[in-house]
Amino acid sequence: MEPKEFLKQKGIKITKGRVEILNILKNSQNSLSAEKIYQINRDNNININLSTVYRTLELFEEKQITEKITLNDGVFAYKLRGKTHRHYLECDICHKEVEIPCPMSQIEEMVQNTTGFTLTNHDLIMKGICKDCKKKH
Repeated sequence: MEPKEFLKQKGIKITKGRVEILNILKNSQNSLSAEKIYQINRDNNININLSTVYRTLELFEEKQITEKITLNDGVFAYKLRGKTHRHYLECDICHKEVEIPCPMSQIEEMVQNTTGFTLTNHDLIMKGICKDCKKKH
């Protein structure tokens, strides 16, 4: 979908800056900091203030277009939300399953930033006892 149409569909006013930032995120394999997005715009001779980049990223996060990730150095990075896979918690006693979003995205970003590895797969096993079973025991 075209960036302008996408923004319109999300109820966001279309501006040149927002379209440019969306295009940068769309074309990036990795998450990007606001400063990196600002630098890419400058390198492409696109005049957007750093404060505009931050405000746009906050808006995109609010509208659930982007995911904000805290990197190990305390810097925030942003990437477009994609289909995220989910994990299931299973109670050891009653075997009830609870679906949760994958909590690994921040760890994947840290691994990539510190080692250069792009994870293609991960396994996460979590075991426990649900609140109903805890009350009974």
